[in-house]
Amino acid sequence: MPFRIKIPRSTIDRLPLYYRCLNIIEEHGIEEISSQVLGVRVGIDPSVIRKDLAWFGELGKRGVGYNVIYLKNAIGRILGLDKDWPFILVGAGKLGTALAEHNQKYGRHFHLVGIFDRDPDKVGRRVGECQVSPVEDMAAFIQTGDIKIAMLAVPAEEAQKVAHELVKCGIKGILSYAPITLSVPEDVVVYNADYNLDLQRLAYYLTNTSQFSWGE
Repeated sequence: MPFRIKIPRSTIDRLPLYYRCLNIIEEHGIEEISSQVLGVRVGIDPSVIRKDLAWFGELGKRGVGYNVIYLKNAIGRILGLDKDWPFILVGAGKLGTALAEHNQKYGRHFHLVGIFDRDPDKVGRRVGECQVSPVEDMAAFIQTGDIKIAMLAVPAEEAQKVAHELVKCGIKGILSYAPITLSVPEDVVVYNADYNLDLQRLAYYLTNTSQFSWGE
């Protein structure tokens, strides 16, 4: 059995920040960048950036820095952004509608291909380019389209049941906006997008600015 390196989740969480920043830098015509300059732009210590990138081999030259296009493309491949990712959205309420419209404006590698809801009053309604379908059609849609990612925008009391249904259908990655911790198998990845938690973190930093310092 081949040896598999386990990359720290904190490293993976920072890669999209580097990728987004490098896209902006490339648009400004900058060809080379050091970890110091990249660190200033993303707000991360340069030593952390170098350590993060070192997990994936030699992506730069010591004393020279990184080629912007090469590094951006390398991180893109690491993130799987060298291909398109179709995904579905479960929940066509106000939040789900806003998320769908946001993706259609700003999505690049991720394409919303289906929206599902249990509410018969929402089924058949168009949200952007998609028509809301009943959840009964979800399994066949996922399997036919070989879809691996789902966005979950349902009430907390429904989230676990829906997550279970998604896993049974073959979904391997869930971005959940439900304010609960989902229980899923080990081979399924869940990311929680909870603005209440983010507001609480902001409140902590604002409350404790003069008392504590914090690092990466």
